[in-house]
Amino acid sequence: MSAYLFAYGTLQPEYAPPAIAHVVARLRLVGNGFASGVLYDLGGYPGAVPDPSSNERIRGVVLQLPDDASVLRELDAFEEFYPDAPERSPFLRILHPVVLATGGTLQCWVYVYNRNPASARILPDGIYRRNG
Repeated sequence: MSAYLFAYGTLQPEYAPPAIAHVVARLRLVGNGFASGVLYDLGGYPGAVPDPSSNERIRGVVLQLPDDASVLRELDAFEEFYPDAPERSPFLRILHPVVLATGGTLQCWVYVYNRNPASARILPDGIYRRNG
């Protein structure tokens, strides 16, 4: 069974920094998609807070993961997700439904923000655009 990642920020292929670009290059683009919720500007990267009842959308891309457990471990390390200590993790990796632009829904791994976004700015239209 295939596993998928919903990337809405720096894990999108065009925004992947050098530290993780070699891993992101191993993922296969499925297409554009969205999840219900809010996308916040956290400075140099965004943070998603899914909410199935929200009218807001988090927009990004769905990527198919290779059949190699080391890929998720490297993504987890980059996102600072600690499976054995989620309370210390600024992001959690959860399975969440993502609606594909071409139709249909896939269950995808999504890194969701695990802190209170407080006064962080909401990104217009739920789209991350790297500054500069």
